[in-house]
Parts: sequence; C-alpha cells; structure tokens
Amino acid sequence: MPTLREPSRHTDAPRFPSPRSKNAAAAREALASLHRHRSYLTFYVNGKRVEEHHAQPQQTLLEYLRAKGYTGAKLGCGEGGCGACTVNLTRYENVYDPVTQVQQRKAVHRAVNACLASVCSIDGCHVTTVEGIGSSADPHPIQERVAKLHGTQCGFCTPGIVMALYSTLQGNAEPTLHDVEESFNGNLCRCTGYRPLIDAGKTFAKDKAGCCKAADPPAGRGMVKTSTHSKLNAPLAYEAHTVVHDPAGKHAPPELAAELEQLSRDSLHVNGGRVSWHRPGSMSGFLALKADYPHAKIVGGTTEVRIEAKFKNANYPIMISSAGVPELAELKQLEDGSLYIGGSVTLAQVEGYLKATCEDRNAKTTAAGILRMLKWFASTQVRNVSTFAGNVVTASPIADMNPILVAVNAEIHVQSFGEGVTKVKARDFFTGYRKVAMSPSDVLVAVVVPPNQPHEVVEVFKQSRRREDDISIVTACMRAVLAPGSATVKEFTSGFGGMAPFTKPAAALEKYMTGRLLGADVMTEATRLIGNDFPLPPNVPGGMPAFRMSLAASFFYKFQTILSAAAGLPVDPREASAMTSYMTAEHPATTGEQTFTRDVGELHHTDAVPGRALHEVQKATKRAPVGEPIPHRAALLHSTGEAVYTDDMPDPHRCLHAAAVVSQRATGRFTRIDASAALSLEGVVRFFSARDLPEDRNTWGPAALLDEEFFRAKEVTCSGQLLGIVVAESVEAAHHAARLVTVEWSEEAAPAPVVSIKQAIAEGGERFAHVQRSIVNGDAGAALQGGDDDVVVVEGEVRVGGQEHFYMETNASLAVPGENGELELHCSTQATQKTQQFAAQICGLPNSKVVCRMKRMGGGFGGKETRTAMYSSAVALAAHTLKRPVRINVERDVDMWMTGGRHAFYANYKVGAHRTTGKIVAADVQVYNNAGYSLDLSHAVMDRALFHIENAYKIPNVTVSGKSCYTNSSSNTAFRGFGGPQGMMICEQYMDHLAAALGMDKERLREVNMYREGDVTPYGQVLTHNNLPRLWQECCASADIEARKAAIDAFNASHRWKKRGLSVIPTKYGINSSAAFMMQAGALVHVYQDGTVLVAHGGTEMGQGLHTKVIQIAARALDVDIDDVHISTTATDQVANSTPTAGSTGSDLYGMATLAACEKIAAKLAPLYEALFPNGERPRDHLAQVATKAYFDRVDLSAHGFYATPGCGYDFEKRLPEGVCNSERGTPFNYYTQGVGCSEVEIDVLTGDMRVVRADLIMDQGKSLSPAIDIGQIEGAYMQGLGWCMMEELVWGCDEHQWLQPGQCFTRGPGVYKIPSFNDVPVDFRVTLLDNAPNPKAIHSSKAVGEPPYFTASSAFFAAKNAIAAARKDAGLEGFFPLDSPLTPERIRLACHDPIAAAFTEKIVAQGGSERPALFC
Repeated sequence: MPTLREPSRHTDAPRFPSPRSKNAAAAREALASLHRHRSYLTFYVNGKRVEEHHAQPQQTLLEYLRAKGYTGAKLGCGEGGCGACTVNLTRYENVYDPVTQVQQRKAVHRAVNACLASVCSIDGCHVTTVEGIGSSADPHPIQERVAKLHGTQCGFCTPGIVMALYSTLQGNAEPTLHDVEESFNGNLCRCTGYRPLIDAGKTFAKDKAGCCKAADPPAGRGMVKTSTHSKLNAPLAYEAHTVVHDPAGKHAPPELAAELEQLSRDSLHVNGGRVSWHRPGSMSGFLALKADYPHAKIVGGTTEVRIEAKFKNANYPIMISSAGVPELAELKQLEDGSLYIGGSVTLAQVEGYLKATCEDRNAKTTAAGILRMLKWFASTQVRNVSTFAGNVVTASPIADMNPILVAVNAEIHVQSFGEGVTKVKARDFFTGYRKVAMSPSDVLVAVVVPPNQPHEVVEVFKQSRRREDDISIVTACMRAVLAPGSATVKEFTSGFGGMAPFTKPAAALEKYMTGRLLGADVMTEATRLIGNDFPLPPNVPGGMPAFRMSLAASFFYKFQTILSAAAGLPVDPREASAMTSYMTAEHPATTGEQTFTRDVGELHHTDAVPGRALHEVQKATKRAPVGEPIPHRAALLHSTGEAVYTDDMPDPHRCLHAAAVVSQRATGRFTRIDASAALSLEGVVRFFSARDLPEDRNTWGPAALLDEEFFRAKEVTCSGQLLGIVVAESVEAAHHAARLVTVEWSEEAAPAPVVSIKQAIAEGGERFAHVQRSIVNGDAGAALQGGDDDVVVVEGEVRVGGQEHFYMETNASLAVPGENGELELHCSTQATQKTQQFAAQICGLPNSKVVCRMKRMGGGFGGKETRTAMYSSAVALAAHTLKRPVRINVERDVDMWMTGGRHAFYANYKVGAHRTTGKIVAADVQVYNNAGYSLDLSHAVMDRALFHIENAYKIPNVTVSGKSCYTNSSSNTAFRGFGGPQGMMICEQYMDHLAAALGMDKERLREVNMYREGDVTPYGQVLTHNNLPRLWQECCASADIEARKAAIDAFNASHRWKKRGLSVIPTKYGINSSAAFMMQAGALVHVYQDGTVLVAHGGTEMGQGLHTKVIQIAARALDVDIDDVHISTTATDQVANSTPTAGSTGSDLYGMATLAACEKIAAKLAPLYEALFPNGERPRDHLAQVATKAYFDRVDLSAHGFYATPGCGYDFEKRLPEGVCNSERGTPFNYYTQGVGCSEVEIDVLTGDMRVVRADLIMDQGKSLSPAIDIGQIEGAYMQGLGWCMMEELVWGCDEHQWLQPGQCFTRGPGVYKIPSFNDVPVDFRVTLLDNAPNPKAIHSSKAVGEPPYFTASSAFFAAKNAIAAARKDAGLEGFFPLDSPLTPERIRLACHDPIAAAFTEKIVAQGGSERPALFC
C-alpha cells in the first residue's frame, strides 16, 4: 500500500481557521485529518492496478479510458443520456442487510456513465470495461448471446448495453425477466428496435420458463416461426438459465477486494493544475474545506458537474467529494420512524434500502412513493452514483424528489464548520430558480423524511416525454390525512415541479382541501384553484402551458379518486381507471414472434458473362448461404468492443484535434472573427475560417445548386452555422479555445429569423426554392367542384414535424496528409465519393490525390449522406495546410444543431369520395417542406413525398404540387424514407378525415381503395407483382383484427380514463432514385490462392447489414463458406465514383455488382474445375486448389463488377401534350416494397401517456437475402418511425415557440430530445415476412428493406387517434378532429378535450395563445 504523504504546497492548499478561535479543537482535528491524504489515484482497470500521478480532475473517466486504449466504451452524447459509455464500477458501499437489519460495508457492482464520472471519482474502485469481460476469440456469454441473437446492427451502442446487463448480473446472479428489462433503462439504440437485445438478456433470467426452447430450423424449405426470446442459429439461447457472476472481472487478483476497501477510506487530494480535487475522510475536514472554499463545488457522482461544464461553461477550480465522509454515508431509520438519508447516500442506495424495508411497494406511503419515483428517476447509471442530497440541493424546478419532500414536510439538515446542524423544512428550502436556503459555506448533511401518520395517503405523479430516463414535464406529490372512519380530509399538503421556477406547494388547493369532505363537487373548484396556484402564461419558459396546468389538475383528479377509495367511498369502476398510471402498473414482460420462410431457388444471374440475361433465374435450387438467418458478420466485434469506428482509431503521429466554432445568432452580417484569445492558449495551433480560402473553394453544395459555404464568409442565415475550426494539440485545448473565439457583428439591423413553413409562406418570394414540382393526373378540380351529390368532399391541413437522425456515433473525421499533396480521409460517411470530392475541392487538389476510407458507421439513416462534408472538408483543409494529421469528433449537441434532420411538412388538401362506395374520386394537395437555410436534398425529398401522396390507394384524379421553403433553421437533409413517410402521412390524414365524413369504417375505406394488380399510379407507373391486397388480408387475419376491435370496444366502455385504439395501415414504398445516375454500383473481388475471397464495393456499412448480405452473395456465387469471404473497408481507391449508400438500394446495387464480379471469376475458373474435379464432387478446399492452379496457369483471379439499374429515371420538367400519360416522363421506381402495420395502443386520458400494446407487421421482402437482418431492419424501422410520429419533437424558437429566442435550437441532446427507449417496445411485437413472393427485379429475388417498413409505425399514431376519439366521445365530442405529428403526450392529453383539458386550453386561448399545441414545422 502507498504511504501517506505530506500535503502539497500548492497555491490552492486549504487555509484553515486559526486554532485560537472558539472552535480550536475542531480546527486542529480538521487540519490533522486533511494533512493525512494521498495525492495520486489508485484504482483497477480490468484487474490491472493503476497508480495515476498526473490525474486531471476535470477529465472524465471515458476520456481517460479511451486515451489509454480502452475504446470499447463510446462517446455517444457526453451527458449520460444514451449509455454508450457504460462501464461497470466495483466499489465498497454501505449496504442494508435485511437479515441483520443493519448497514454493512460490501463490494457492490454498479453500471455508470463513464462520460459523466470524473476520473478522480473512481479512486479506490475497480473499473471493468467491455474489453475486460471477453473478446471475439473468447466472448463472455452476454457478448456471445447478444451477437448470436441478432442484437447488433451498427454496433456502436452495443458495448454499453452489454456492460449494463453485465453489471446487473454481477449484482444479481438470479435475475428475473423484469430485472433484465430494467437493466437497459439507461441505454439507447437507434438501429435494432430493442427486441433482440431484450431477448438476449432474457436468456439469463431465472423465470424465463422455457420461452427460449425454439425448435431447430428445418433443413429444407419451410415456414420458420421463432418466438419470445429466440431466433435461429443461436444455440446458446436455448440453454438453461446460466449464472454469470464475475465480480472482479476475468483477471482480477485475489487481493483486489481488500485493497479496494482500504483505498476507499483514504483521504485524497489531487491537484491537476486547473482543478483541484479533495476527498476528506472526516466530517470536520469536510466542513473545514467548505469553510475555506465557500464557492467550491461539492460533488458526489459528478453527474451534474459535467452537464454544467458542458452546457453552461461552468468552471469549478476546486471540487470537494463527499464520498469519504462516514457520517454522510449513513442511511437509517430513526427512533421515531423517520428515514435519515446522509449527504453522500446515492439514489441507488436509497432505492435498495427501501426495496429491502418497504413491505408493500404499492402502498400509498411515503416510502413506497419514493420507491416508485426512483424507478423512473433518470437511469440506473445515474442513480448508481448521484446522491439524494445532490439532487435536492441542485433545486431543479422539474426535480422528481423535491415535490415529495415538500409534500411530506421533510427536513433538510445543513451545517457549516464550527456550527451545529440547522434543520430547514423542505417547504422553506427552495427559494428561487436553483436557489436554496443555504449559505456558501453550508453543506447539506442529511435529508430526514418523516414517518406516515395513521390514515395518511401519499401518492406521487410524473409525466415526461418518454417514460424511461427522462426529465419531468410536471411532477407532483400529494399527501392527505383522513379523519378516522370518515371521508373528511384533515390535512392536505402537496409539492409540484415543472409549474414554477422552483418546487412549490399548491397553496390555495391545500387550503381548500383541508377540512373538506370528499365528493364529486370538489374537482371543479380544485381545477380553478390549481390554475390560480400555477397561472402559466402562453410564453412560459419550457412551453406547453395548457398541458402542464392540465397535468397538475389531472394528477389531483387521480389523487382524489385514490383518496375516495382509501376513505371507503364507492368508486365507479369506470372511474377507477384514474387511479393507475405507468408508475404504479407493472410493465409486462415483452414478447415477440418472427415468422419467415426458409426458401430455395430463385437465384439470379447477371449479364456479366456472355449468354446470360440480367436477372435470369439460375437453375440451381440450393440457396444457402443466401437466405440463411445468419447474424451480422461483425456482431461479435460489436459486442466485445473490438469493432473500430472512426474516433476509435489511434492518433497518428503528431495528430492535432479540431473543434467547431459556430454562430450563436440566426441572422446577421459580421465584420470580423477574432481568434486572438484562442490562439494565445497553450497548445492551440491555428484557427481556420473563410479567410483561408478563395471563394470558389469555399462554396459547395451536395446537389447541382452550390448554395453553401464551408465556412461562413460574411453573413449567417442560421444559428449553428460553421464559422471556423480551432486546431490544437489536444481535444480539451481545442474546445476551450473554440469558446474564446468572438464575432464582431455589423451594426446594421439583422433581419428577423423566419423559421417555420408558415412564416416562409407568408413572406413568399425568395423563401420558395426555385425547384418546384407537381404531378397532375386527370382533372381533380372538376371532380371536386361539387356538382355530384354522391361525392363527399373534405378539406383540411396537415402538419408533420421533423426528426433528428440521432445516429449513435456523431460525425467524426480523421485527415492524414501524405507525400506530394496526398491526403487520406477516414470518415463516418454514407458518401465516400462526395467526401473525397469536397475534400479535394477545399484543398485545391485533384480527386486522384484524395482517398476516403470508411470502415463502418455507428448509424447514418441519411444524415451522413451530405452533411458530413462540413466536418471532413474542414479537417482536410487543416491537415493539408499544416502537414499534420487532424481529427474531429463532433459533440452531440453541436452535431444536432448543425446537421439538420428529417424535413417538417405542411400540406393543404381537398379530397373527395363517393358516399355510397367510399371510392376516392380525386385529391388536390399542396405540399410544403422546411428546407432550412440551403436546398441540400430538399427538392428530392419533395419529389419523393409527391410520389407517395396517394400511399397505397388508387385515386383517378390527382393534382399535387410541392414547394421547398428556405428558413433560418438548419439545412434539412436525407432521412430514412426521404419524403415518403411525410407524403404517406398526409395521405393517411386525409383518409382518416374522409372516413369520418363518410361515416365509414377506416379499415374498410382503406381496403376498398387499395391498389390492385395492373393499376396505374398518378405518375404513370403500372403496378406489377402487387401484393398489397394479400398483405392486407393476411395481416387482418393473423392479427385477429375484428375480435380485437370488439375487445377494445369493451375495454373502452369499462374504462373512463384509459382508452385503447387499433389501426391498420398499408405502405407502398418505391425502390430507386428518380435520378438515374444514382443507380449504379461497382465492386472488386479478389480470390487468393488459399481459397479465401476479398470483396471491396462502393457501399458503406452503417448497421443495415450490407456487408453481411454481400458476403452471403459472394459465398454462394463462388460456392464457399461465408467465413472464407471478407470485406475490409469501403475506399475510393478501390472502387471509384461510388454513389451514396442511400434509398435502401445498397443490396440491390452492390449485391449485383459483386455477383457480376464473382460470375466473371467463376466463368474463368470453370474449365479448371472441370479439369480438377471431373466427377463434379468438390472437396472443402476446392477453391484453394483451383485458385492455386489458376495462379500457376496465369489466370486473373480478380474481377471488377458493375451494375446499373435498368430503365429508371423520371423527368419532372418534361412537357407533355394534354392527355398524354405521365409514364412518358419515365419510370421512377424499379419495384415497390410493400407492407402492412397493425398497432394497438393504450393511452392514459389524464396524462397523455401512451404505450403500444401489440404490433403486427407483415412485409413483402421478396425472397429475403438474410431474414434475420431483414427482420432486424423492420423492427428498427418501426421503432424509429414510432419515435417520429409519437415522441420525437424538434423545438426551435419560432412563431409557435415564443418562449425561445427566434432561430435558436432547443433540442440539442438526449436530455431534451427523446428517441424511443427499451420501455417503448411493443409489449407484443410480431413480424412476418410474406411467403412465396419472389421479386424478379432485384438480386436473388429479394427486395430492399431499410426504409419501406418505417411507415408501418404510423399505425400507432392512428391507433392512438382512435383511442383519443373514444375519450372524446365520453366528453360528448364526436366527428373528425385534426392531430399534428408527432402525437406526443401533450397532444394526446389536450386532444381528449375532457373538462380539465378544455378548461386550461380555453384559459390559454383567452390570453392570446393557440388552441393547438405548438409545433415547429
């Protein structure tokens, strides 16, 4: 053990009170305790002891680990919101033992966010990273099962998810299914749809009850159905429950546990230069330090510190950790029954203590209420390190715990050096926005929660944008004491968060309820008083005023119902549904079912070999390995952390780091950018801006229009635009310097930002892009003019919000200069050729001197097709100029701010249908999208929306036109589905309106108008191989639609405040780009003498399984095992002039190109096969033998393959004579991928909370190349689509969000932008691939999969709308009502329009606010 050292004589050494003071003894004790400290860190990483003598307290554990080469933990968000950085921490804590009923000091295993934890906070701990539990050669069972059960796609999030489950299993060797699902509440995944990850975890559950006993797959062709937690090719999934308990990691020495216990007791003082870290070992030392440094930051888990430093530029030169003070670690029950929670006790410790001591977790007691709130408080990773006291003293206005403390009259104990403990009532503790009743030298030493009185009822409430790991919109606790044997309320207290700048009671409501007899007459007055207690104006910070006031009143309604039941009053069974919420109802374990056919035959040829026709069907019936449900070929690399992403690559020699400098203003001209302060910092090398470039090299555009600048030269048109980059020796120096760059703005008045579509329409003129499209078929105007009484016509508008890509890996680029002006770029991009082209342009180089390499992306979804060029080009310029490698890894908040996302859409429609038959006669639709500050791909996105404006329905007369609107917001770009989902959403909205006007069943209306074989689309394309009617019928039958509708009707009749709805929605997605040049691909195949194969193609792997499918295709073509085929990287020096991997066409294009190359090689080898194996029987090493002979016979073993999709393209500009079919303009699509989605949704009418009870998806994927990959894509697309239409909302300062500065982006990280989490997976999730539907127009009869299933999730939107309609019916409202997308809890709640929601909506409207919830569109 290290010896204790004398205190260092740094300038920040503590100054203690004089021993001559009245507290001399205490001062001497404090001085002595602080002089006995260790000045360096000691901890373990994966069993290896580390002594760190140069620790920097401001450095996070993640930064430290990655700098040391442990790159399995990823930087996903930097704010603890995604879990990609999760590691396991083993440390000593006080743990309550329910047997002895005392606290015992034990080693515990906690999942933590390494991106939040200070490296100093792990002193005395053992850190286990994903590398420490296994490798691809020797994987841990978790890693192996996640890989084999198809739990990875892009793989970037996988190590964090593996470690979250690992930590659970370390602390609980016998987990239940519920425990396993809870493991993942702090982790996000954007690709998989979560279901296979949950399934992999459930193989470790003790109560899985044989759910993983799937049958072996049939040897030949046949239907394969897998269920619940299992898929094919995963034998580990079928094993019995396996205990996986490895407390110290694989390589931990036996003395580890004892040393950790000793280390954790040491006092610590680490001086890092900029920041000093203190961990005193006594209460006196702790108080003395705070007295000497009253403005020092007291830290526990450092979760808040990192957020403040990142988003508020907070600087804390001195941090004092409370972790080493024994008195602060006390968690106990006092003699009077109060719960004493010491100042360093973590939320997880409180949770564990209450689970052990709370007899009834569903009881209406304070302890049970705290436990319920803790379950939904942040994430497991945050609760594991955040202290209860820290959460209290942070005084967030939306804190979850503080309303409980206020409502139950808890005490806050504070103390300063030399003084006794001061006790402050929680009701008096919160004094203002993030202000509390403490002096700078005070510390919070304990929170004391009083025991419950007889006849006391306590309940907690919370509503947020997402259930798991989300901050509250409104949170509350209400407490009442009932008179014995009576329905009279003796005492009533409350606490509300999210309703004021700080946690407050509802004073008027408390006064009204105290002494009142419960009854039906209470609610009306209570609603009015809550409005008086919390009078939120339309422009209240945070927005959502009507929703927040409605929630406060709705929470009271729930509590009143609970009180009535507790008082013994009769409660109407329908009203009883108010008493439950997601916080009280146990979430059922999820189940799933995947059905597909194991096909034979239907393989295609290319025309690369003379005598064969393109897509000619092969005679061979053997299909494998094509069509086999194999795992992603990199799955084990993902799950073990061995997969290398751009930012994982080691720094090249003399590597520099770049940080972006962006505009804080949305509009305005600037005269100068001053980087002098930044350049004066040590380690800063240079600042690059538009001044370093001639105009022609600074101008760019991803399409034909060059309307962007790499660096803004004179003017900004959007906040977040790139002004320049700072290049420095370290990441920290670069980011620090970037914050010091200032901009001098012109004195002329900047124009007011125009941010929304409606603002752009109102301004007109140059706000409309010059590219405007239309499709006209028939005469919609005449059909809708009203002359036919049998035609019902509806008119309305549709507003569809945008969506952030939220790929798990942010934009990252590394530029490495070479000799003679050569430049090599490693970039996370979908478009290697464009990356190469723009880097060459900005550097003034020929394309031939620039190589772009792309190993893999951590997700893309279209967001890395064009917008990556801003970053890659900037670092290319820096590297080329400085002759040193330069890299950038863009921070999540900057990435979300700068790169744009899915386009918001606005549309006006006029549609008519026959009253008697429901057949649609015409549709006239005007569509607008929000392009942002540049055109990017907005015109192509609009084209796609117009092509899908009729979705799956035959409409004889169509007029649809589209305009892209320039606004002062981020330039929007490609996103999964391009504009197709938006066009289809507009269509389904007017279909919903038509059904209401016709009084017709919605599913019936959709069915009678559905396309049939041979129908012609408005743009003139004939539908062939149309399986829509069959898909519809099979989905309705397998999902048992009619019986479930009847059950839903019965449920709604018996529940006033819970409602269910079901909807079935078809989708028809065209495959191809209408720009023919995009539909080309190249591949290069090498066969080596050992019989192995190397494939290089121009497509990029972003998790969609492209490389896996190409490997299957190549292996089948050359008749070798898939293990003998390898794809290394995508590079422009291997396959030149590749088009972006987009539009779901990767497999179609690169599969055919690879097949062409393989067929060329196979044709050359055919004579050698005949010579070597005349009987036709081939040994295992047949290709090695043939390749060796070919080499000596001087036969070329390499081939280039090329494929161009035939007959594609569509010319909007082509003028046609009147009456000529639009087919003369071309054929936009090669074929269609079709499907049907059915979702059943349950809503909480009083809160707007929603969950998907069941989802049934059936997709026509032709004959799947890789069923497991395709099913994963379908599930992932559904979940991403669910986020788009139900949850994810972009918020910018605009005419609707007036609480924000115009033109400012609010949703810049997972803290405020919520994608679906594990908890949002449909409880019952079923996916079927349509059987016997070969596609003659794509590789081996398959169909594209990435984008087409996305719109199936809209069935959840319309199911929720049907549930809302049931609630509105109870409120006396029937008929059509408009709903915007996304259908967030706010929109669900207010659309129900019951008396509570109606009252507060009217209140906001009376103040000049909007009746509809605000939407940035």
